[in-house]
Amino acid sequence: MANLAHPPKRFVAYFSMEIALENSMPSYSGGLGVLAGDTIRAAADIRLPMVAVSLLYRKGFFTQRLSDDGTQTEEPVEWDASKFLVEEAPRVSVTLENRRVELRAWRYIAKGVRGYEVPIYFLDADLPDNDPRDRELTGSLYGGDPYYRLSQEALLGIGGVRMLRTLGHTELMRYHMNEGHAALLTIELLQEEAERAGRTSIKGEDIERVRSKCVFTTHTPVPAGHDKFPVEFLTRLFPDQARILDEKDPSSIELIKSIFQVEETYPDLAEAARHGAKLNMTYLALSLSNYVNGVAKLHGEVSRRMFPNVPIEAITNGVHAATWTSPPFRDLFDRHIASWREDNYSLRGALGLPPEEVWAAHLLAKHDLLEAVRRKTGLKLDPEAFTIGFARRATGYKRADLILSDLDRLRRIAKNVGPFQIVFAGKAHPQDSGGKEIIRRIFRAKKALKKTVSIVFLDDYNLDLGGKLTSGGDLWLNTPQYPLEVSGTSGMKAALNGVPSLSILDGWWVEGHIEGVTGWSIGESHRRDPSPETVADNASDAESLYSKLESVIIPMFYEDRNRYLSIMQHAIAINGSFFNTQRMVQQYITDAYLR
Repeated sequence: MANLAHPPKRFVAYFSMEIALENSMPSYSGGLGVLAGDTIRAAADIRLPMVAVSLLYRKGFFTQRLSDDGTQTEEPVEWDASKFLVEEAPRVSVTLENRRVELRAWRYIAKGVRGYEVPIYFLDADLPDNDPRDRELTGSLYGGDPYYRLSQEALLGIGGVRMLRTLGHTELMRYHMNEGHAALLTIELLQEEAERAGRTSIKGEDIERVRSKCVFTTHTPVPAGHDKFPVEFLTRLFPDQARILDEKDPSSIELIKSIFQVEETYPDLAEAARHGAKLNMTYLALSLSNYVNGVAKLHGEVSRRMFPNVPIEAITNGVHAATWTSPPFRDLFDRHIASWREDNYSLRGALGLPPEEVWAAHLLAKHDLLEAVRRKTGLKLDPEAFTIGFARRATGYKRADLILSDLDRLRRIAKNVGPFQIVFAGKAHPQDSGGKEIIRRIFRAKKALKKTVSIVFLDDYNLDLGGKLTSGGDLWLNTPQYPLEVSGTSGMKAALNGVPSLSILDGWWVEGHIEGVTGWSIGESHRRDPSPETVADNASDAESLYSKLESVIIPMFYEDRNRYLSIMQHAIAINGSFFNTQRMVQQYITDAYLR
């Protein structure tokens, strides 16, 4: 790293509540953090002058423990940040409830394929001079009550901008908010603009300048999923900033109406609080961003329905190819597609790979998965049996148990068509009782099917296990309730390893699916009605799933291996070469950062 007084110039600041970088760093909970980590790695690969900001969670998300009946319990994750990160000397502070909360930053370096470095700064409030309750604000990811969450988001957005300035990143041109958690950074930028103009209140010209700098990526498909906080929380957190916006300025008035979703105007925050107004973090980000995008083409349509007055584009997510390609396939690509790490598009050449070498690489990846199963559970799965992988956060709309809707049908398929086994993984949020019940349901099905279909559920799903699951199965299963998938990236990881998908036509699969070429669909396309209120037809989707397994996929696997191999190679060549973060970040550069 260059010296602090003269750090390398950075063009983009990327803010995310969670960032997944290493298996032993509990700095993420799931897909949002994994995407953030992959985005940063791709930025380093293509030498994009980026810097990233998140919070340091000393207790992580949680370690998942499962009892014999599938009951989930959670344990905090204690870890030593100094083993992974380098502490920076500067300190900044954010005033919350008239208390000065001091922050330090810990630096992690993401190094690209050509050696270019992108720094990630994790903000930490666990300092001896802070009030004990403030030291806990960087304790748990998505922990605590809504007020705790808003306090965390204030540290991320406001503290993050201040830390970047203190570290010498003063020439940033774009601020990219990965979801609305960091939206309060816009308020800090507005105050900077006002102070630069010698004012204490924010006017329309400040709003326009800040808007021109901000990019917002939304990941949520339903209104209930967006963070909303009572304005009373704001007045408690920031009692001395009741009049930061000029209520006589037309642009400020419109901004207030937008972020509080009200028709009337209020003279100050205290009055808004008395009327029960709420701060919508998504609307704050939407109102102060020059570019807004969903994370798949279908999700862009859903988002435009949710926010009809906002121009919302779509940049489909990707995964970091070099990270999610398993060692056997990395070796295969290195032998035959030399430039694939620098140029992911060159994976189109997978159609020319020797099929026998593709199969050999697949068997090695499958062996690694089955070894992980043996180590975790003591169960030896059959390496010759057709293996289905499923790993998601355990929650209702992801429908992990859809394949278990008719156990007798599964028994018949196994008896009459060919043996198969299923490997599950995924954590339920500690407060998601429905998600926890889904895990218990899978355990009950495991017990009921044990003589005909082997089922395992691997606990404590993490980056390492995710890599083995997405590369080691013969089929990747995805059964979300349409259109709530948003994007999904696990199927993209599977495609890089030649594992075809069987999936609901939702999220990225609408774009990546070619029936019988890259994989298979469950059910029909719903494109005429991409509405979050679409009613799920579980029975119809289950029937389609069973029919594809019974009539097409399992027979092909056992009886027409060459055709199955062709689909595996097309999954790499068509989907692996496109649904990666190298392409995604390049699209952000052209569509959002250089806008």
